[in-house]
Amino acid sequence: MFGYIKMAMTMVLIAGIAGAAIYVNKLRSDNAILKANQVELERSIGEQTKLLEQQKKDFDAIMESNKKLNILINTFKKDLDELDKRFNKKKRDVGKLAIERSQSVERVINKGSAEATRCVELASGAERTEEELKATRKSQINTMCPSLANPNYVPYE
Repeated sequence: MFGYIKMAMTMVLIAGIAGAAIYVNKLRSDNAILKANQVELERSIGEQTKLLEQQKKDFDAIMESNKKLNILINTFKKDLDELDKRFNKKKRDVGKLAIERSQSVERVINKGSAEATRCVELASGAERTEEELKATRKSQINTMCPSLANPNYVPYE
């Protein structure tokens, strides 16, 4: 009977050692999986950091473009107000003027149409000519959109 107890104890001991070996192997495999997960997590964090930096740069670029666009819009509003003041004067009858001074009115309208067409071209992305860039006197500028056509012109106020 004592032999059976020794044998049972030995079997329990062998089973315990085998169980411990299996448990250690499982811990090693879990550790390897966790290390792989950690490497992947660190790589993902690096990519996310780069993405956030790029988004910040893009946001800053958008904000800078927005500022430039607001400046351009304000300039156009100022030009529009000046044109509005020019054309909305009291007691002006364009029809009567056209009859009395047809050649003068025709010349003014043709010049204004040409200048307005040039404004549309510039607003659409056309390059400024050398004459437009060098214009500094009122007689040289495009009166329809001086801030767009003649950036070097500074009006005296």
